[in-house]
Amino acid sequence: MKPAYVVMGVSGSGKSTVGRELAAHLGAVFIDADDLHPEENVAHMAAGHPLNDEMRWPWLDKCGQEMASHREEGPVVLACSALKRVYRDRLRKWVPDLVIVYPAADAVVIAERMSHRANHFMPVSLLQSQFATLEEPSSDEDVIRVNAEGTVEQTVKAVINAI
Repeated sequence: MKPAYVVMGVSGSGKSTVGRELAAHLGAVFIDADDLHPEENVAHMAAGHPLNDEMRWPWLDKCGQEMASHREEGPVVLACSALKRVYRDRLRKWVPDLVIVYPAADAVVIAERMSHRANHFMPVSLLQSQFATLEEPSSDEDVIRVNAEGTVEQTVKAVINAI
């Protein structure tokens, strides 16, 4: 099987941007978990409400299924919040050898980035709930932790160097 990576973190941490660039560099299939949310989840978050686990489980399964279905084609990169260990474990149900890429940045940097995004369903008002939910990956999760406070190019370069 080809490598599978999930770029995880809170909204605004650069998951999609870093994931796309990483996938391009690796010649990998890129999947954005935001595109897999059912309309109900998007509407819920757009209204300023965080998702509950009952809303997350089917979405996480869909993400895992999408990753697994592309493994024969080459490497796969998924951009997905995967904020809790149990969520990452749910993805591992589909892709047991998943590598976690964690671009970490502090809340001030991320809030600033989010304030400049256009046409995204996740409001800045939910950032604190994301940080409250976040369980940073531990060393037993096959994690690549990089500083995401610089440019996208610096972040992707750090991931590539770690790979």
